[in-house]
Amino acid sequence: MTAKAPGGDGLSGRRSLRPLGGLLAAMAVSLTGTRVSAIALPWFVLATTHSATWTGLVGFCEMAPYVVVKALTGPLVDRAGPRVISWSTDLVSAAAAGAVPLLHALDLLPLPLLLALVALIGAARGPGDLAKEVMAPEAAERSRVPLERATGLSGVTERLATTLGPAVGGALVALLGPLAGLAVNAASFALGSVIIALALPRGMGRAAEDAPPVEGELVPRYWRRFGAGCRFLRGEPLLLTVLVMVGVTNLLDAAFTTVLVPVWAEESGNGPAVIGVNSSVGGAAAVAGSLVAAAIAHRMRRRVVFFAGFLLAGAPRFLVLACDAPMWAVLLVFAAGGFGAGFLNPILAALSFERVPRPLLGRVNALGGALAWAGIPLGGLIAGAAVTSFGLVPVLLLGGAAYFLTTNLAGLRPEWREMDRHRGRGPRERHPGADAPRPTAASPADRRCAPSWRWFPAVRSGGRRT
Repeated sequence: MTAKAPGGDGLSGRRSLRPLGGLLAAMAVSLTGTRVSAIALPWFVLATTHSATWTGLVGFCEMAPYVVVKALTGPLVDRAGPRVISWSTDLVSAAAAGAVPLLHALDLLPLPLLLALVALIGAARGPGDLAKEVMAPEAAERSRVPLERATGLSGVTERLATTLGPAVGGALVALLGPLAGLAVNAASFALGSVIIALALPRGMGRAAEDAPPVEGELVPRYWRRFGAGCRFLRGEPLLLTVLVMVGVTNLLDAAFTTVLVPVWAEESGNGPAVIGVNSSVGGAAAVAGSLVAAAIAHRMRRRVVFFAGFLLAGAPRFLVLACDAPMWAVLLVFAAGGFGAGFLNPILAALSFERVPRPLLGRVNALGGALAWAGIPLGGLIAGAAVTSFGLVPVLLLGGAAYFLTTNLAGLRPEWREMDRHRGRGPRERHPGADAPRPTAASPADRRCAPSWRWFPAVRSGGRRT
């Protein structure tokens, strides 16, 4: 679909949805495969070892390399270009994910080798996800999609994956076994790589340009690029506050999805299919929330909607499982939580991209994602050890209380008043202090009224990376 649109940004005068549609398609297939794996892999380990501790360890082995590698590859993505990084790392993920069912079929998959393959998948996923996020602002700008609508569509894509992935994963695990879900995950990575490499417009996803170096100075090297992202984040109190809060909730969500829900499904006798049903109900409701956000988010007060969404998406999920509620009540709570979660990432994405200069996008995305996801590798480990020591119900109650206190106490911070301050502005194209010893705020002339896009990693309410 194309339509005439005025130029003025150096792009073609014809509007095309191919850049945004192609990128969303690549995100959709890779996220769907990851959601399938999020059910298949923990169930495979739990059914094989009957140990919550080992199940948490596998989650740690995937997410620890994900967070560390993603944090360190921001300068590389800026320098090499996100398109190349995306399709190449997706191929590595596809090969590693496909090796798991193949080696198991050949009876050549001891647990240490499984942990190594899972770690490789996580290490490759980190820069691959980052690269797609970095290309998103350019895709939105080329397609000329408004700020909150573009971020809302991103949320819809993520929530659709959260709906379809668990449903497919639960059905595959119940009918064919968990390794079938891992094979689907490998195929999704391969398809995502093909879409990025072949379907996006030529010239999209090239390396970002840095500020011109000072006369007589070498082009900024890796650690200087890395330091520029650190300095920028230190000067953004609101973004740092959001990162800390989301980091804690992501830890709790990781504990919930990787250990607490599978253990609840096993102890209650509901089995893996119910895990998929719960996640899919929450995901379908989140799609509805994201669609509403895409339609009306530009007229909503961000702060009120943000904390109301977290109130629905957080603690109630823990409490309903702890209370041994009937299945209809569990599904109702997951649906309400999913609807609230649908508003979160569009708001976070618009907020963050308004503040991050385009030349720093890869570095800041990498650091922000690593900080927000730093607790995810520990979530499964902590939950596995806690369930083994104290039982499922006390851990669910404690997790719900921690979620409620984290989101509500963080809302008392004064930085949240700035959520609507820069509303409607596009990303900063050039940050004057990007490669100087100390960052400085961009002037209005350095800002460009272009579409915004996501910067924060997916908030994992309702189950995965958020």
